[in-house]
Amino acid sequence: MEATYYYSGLPSTPVLVARTSRTPWKAPTGPEAYRILKELRVVGDHMLNALWEDKLAPRLHDLLGSMKVNWTSTDVVRIGIVGEPESSAPIILWIGVVPTSLSGDDGIAVASKCQELLHQYDIVDIEVEIRESIVTRSTSPKLLVPTSRFDPTAEVREPLTTTLGLPIYAQLGGTGGFFITEGGDTKRLLLVTARHVLFSSNTTPNTLFRHKKSQPRQNVTLFSGAAFAAYLESIKAEIEDRADTIGSLGDFIRANARRAEKEEVAKAEQQEARHELDKLTRAKTVLNTFYDEVSSRWATPESCLLGHVILSPPLSTVAGCEGYMEDWGIIEVNPSKVDASNFDGNAIDLGTHIPRKKFMEMMYPDLRNRNSFKYPDDRLLKLKGTISDEEMRHPAAFDQEGSKCLMVIKRGKTTGLTIGRANNIFSFTRQCFGHGDPQISKEWAILPFDTESGAFSDKGDSGSVIVDGRGRIGGLLTGGAGDTLSSDIAYATPIDFLLRRMQENGLHKPNVNPVLT
Repeated sequence: MEATYYYSGLPSTPVLVARTSRTPWKAPTGPEAYRILKELRVVGDHMLNALWEDKLAPRLHDLLGSMKVNWTSTDVVRIGIVGEPESSAPIILWIGVVPTSLSGDDGIAVASKCQELLHQYDIVDIEVEIRESIVTRSTSPKLLVPTSRFDPTAEVREPLTTTLGLPIYAQLGGTGGFFITEGGDTKRLLLVTARHVLFSSNTTPNTLFRHKKSQPRQNVTLFSGAAFAAYLESIKAEIEDRADTIGSLGDFIRANARRAEKEEVAKAEQQEARHELDKLTRAKTVLNTFYDEVSSRWATPESCLLGHVILSPPLSTVAGCEGYMEDWGIIEVNPSKVDASNFDGNAIDLGTHIPRKKFMEMMYPDLRNRNSFKYPDDRLLKLKGTISDEEMRHPAAFDQEGSKCLMVIKRGKTTGLTIGRANNIFSFTRQCFGHGDPQISKEWAILPFDTESGAFSDKGDSGSVIVDGRGRIGGLLTGGAGDTLSSDIAYATPIDFLLRRMQENGLHKPNVNPVLT
């Protein structure tokens, strides 16, 4: 608790690793828990001023290096309690270290050695504190990495992570499907999606698009302006939900206070309510910080620039003899958004909205499927390999009715994470593209899980990747059939056809298991 709440009030609420101060830390109690907030202040005049830059700081850095501390910053600041006089704020030698790189015990040893160095210069009125901290520059922000289910931002941060289901916007909006690399090239990352997500038929001819250096780029961003505003509102809604519950718990604690003094049951209820209040207060603070970061760092089109389109054949069913609709495009991802530091391969975040037990029951509704899915401990279903056309038509697994069926998953911009049943009999669609004659195409059909689960996909989910419980890619979602408000059946193009057509259009050995270096 001390590590988590010691710096309450500071913008990022960093984690405390160690400190030399001997003042005991007391866990706040009662409904006003964690209301003691701290703030950073300038040092002012001090004898350290004349020693720091040329003498003390170099020696400090050498000391940290000799102790193999993966430090990120060294600051000298006052850290005071909000509302208390300036003079009461102690001066702190504040050392930032890479998160989780230094244990508490090792941190105490490091902090003590640093304080000894200060004493060598007769500086005895400065304490040493070490916290987890990362130094960032004012550049385009990188996509985030997923966090554990205990992080209050776990679900709301998902659209900004490198997991699949990215909300993308070009001439139209949709979902980013899956990442690939070309053969052994581990530096350039590509993202596959549907062509109709990238180009509007009203403004772009239905012809082959292949980017040339002499041409303007067809940029792709995360979100449209309206979608970003809606995303911020969704974070606000999570914050307001916590605030409402915090208010209710505070009312209960106050109303129950007298009973808790006399009755053991009421006392236990009071303790449980306070524990829940503490947790929700922490969550609200974290969500507020996340909202501020997103609204300040991701608000411009430049900050949301994901990449640009490099290849997309025209919408057509004439390619090959399979009869599938060719509806795909390739985006070259901006390395400032995704690189080896935040990318660990294709993965779908299973999120927190569908409880683990229910998710497993849906993925193997028939016990004969038990080996077809294992819920990942970190919630990330890693993608590896592909589903063959043969298995799509002759699956070995079963649905809840005992019929042979592949249970599949997708995460899309509109409906989020859904589970469906892949039909082993392919469907056909008939559509007009431009002013030409209607074209008939063959489709891999995905049905909703049941009558209560809702549609498997909807408008805006086009471009999503569809996978089975083993993480094998089955295809790219391109549309659905239903009324004007929702889709009853989702349609996808099989992965074998897609990979073959990518190679025939010039991509060298597209690799669906990408690794960046």
